[in-house]
Amino acid sequence: MSVPSMTLFYNLASPFARKVLILLHETGQLDRVALLPTQVSPVSPDAALNQGNPAGKLPALRLADGNVIHDSRVILEYLDTQHVGNPLIPREGSARWRRLTLASLADALLDAALLIRYETALRPPEKHWDLWLDNQAEKIRRSLAYFEQNAIAELSSHFDIAAISVAAALGYLDFRQPDLDWRNSCPQLANWFADVSQRPSMQSTQPPV
Repeated sequence: MSVPSMTLFYNLASPFARKVLILLHETGQLDRVALLPTQVSPVSPDAALNQGNPAGKLPALRLADGNVIHDSRVILEYLDTQHVGNPLIPREGSARWRRLTLASLADALLDAALLIRYETALRPPEKHWDLWLDNQAEKIRRSLAYFEQNAIAELSSHFDIAAISVAAALGYLDFRQPDLDWRNSCPQLANWFADVSQRPSMQSTQPPV
């Protein structure tokens, strides 16, 4: 086994970090990366994480030369150029922009879900802004409806950047917002998620119970 040349700052509860871990599994690069569990929140930064990563973004990938890449989309793009298999992010053409757009929508869904999490977990109930929370929930519902109505065939065609991003987003909803009950309104998406959840990369990166 080779000595890891890179270090990934991550947290299993982070869906953005999970995307990176899934890609590492799918591309056979796990042995190249040392995994460093990191606990952060908007009110509790981590000094080691902030070195070379001033905004404290998680996940972050420290390269062999000491430079730090942060934001999951940038890390995924970098790691997808470091393996010899078929790329999980198309290199050019309309397919590239379509798959990245689907991945971006999954990230937007996650942004809304995380904002709900921060509002409900970090602020006292009397300070919750209900209209704001409702609007975040509506973003999630619209995104799920789009995947259900317009993207099932594409997601089913290849477990690539789009599918990884959507799978991580759905996993996070189950983890942090189980009361959303998204499967009833999105049966095709639910069936797809049940299938991809059996992949070893998904099984080994599940968030903590």
